[in-house]
Amino acid sequence: MANAPKPTTPVKKESSGTSGAFATLAIPIAFVVAILIYMFILGDASHFKGGNPDGEPADYFGTIHKGGPIVPVLVTYLLMVFIFSIERFIVIGKASGTSSVDAFVKRIQGFLNSGNIDAASAECDKQKGSVANVIKAGLKKYKEMEVDATMDVDQKTLAIQKDIEEATALEMPMLEQNLTIIATLVSIGTLTGLLGTVRGMIAAFAALGTSGAASSSQLAAGISEALINTAIGILTSCLSIIMYNIFTSKIDKLTYAIDETGFSIVQTFAASHKR
Repeated sequence: MANAPKPTTPVKKESSGTSGAFATLAIPIAFVVAILIYMFILGDASHFKGGNPDGEPADYFGTIHKGGPIVPVLVTYLLMVFIFSIERFIVIGKASGTSSVDAFVKRIQGFLNSGNIDAASAECDKQKGSVANVIKAGLKKYKEMEVDATMDVDQKTLAIQKDIEEATALEMPMLEQNLTIIATLVSIGTLTGLLGTVRGMIAAFAALGTSGAASSSQLAAGISEALINTAIGILTSCLSIIMYNIFTSKIDKLTYAIDETGFSIVQTFAASHKR
């Protein structure tokens, strides 16, 4: 009976703990920065008529400050979109490697077609990144199967395919980590903005009921200030959607490159070892 294929050494990947620690630190830091922006930038006396923060706003900064205590929360969300977008750009950029993924895949396929497995492996060392790590794991298994006399061609082909799948499973979580945060901001950005608006509207109409008849300009100003929350929330959600789609598209491209090259490795081995 044929021996079960031995798994190769797992490819190196970024620790999930590192990414988790980044998120744990980034969120409270963003919140503190948002509070400072709200208090000392948006709440600066120069943004209000007569230099009185309790008075009417003189510009957009003052109007945003009048949105109330929900504004720092929304600014936190906005900062988180930028922070985690930059982090994902860096991580996915490293995963892609030192050159174009498409060009790398073509070079690997060229080496496979010529049967030069060593050159393909050396190309992976030059490229680096997640795609190269997975492909190198497949090539390593390819060379192991060439000297293995305990299995037939079908078993060897299956072993190579399984090794590529295992290497891919190790790399993918690193690429997708923290995308959940960006996806969550898509929903809670708008909802929190609406919460701030509802709160502002309640306060405006409560003041109207307490003071009796109020001028239309005062009521319009109160409603305008309340709607600031919705505007910031919608902006946050729009940016989150755009960035999430950009990153999922990049990850899909990397996954396709891995699948395409992995299939080429398996097919090349099967074709070259048929009797």
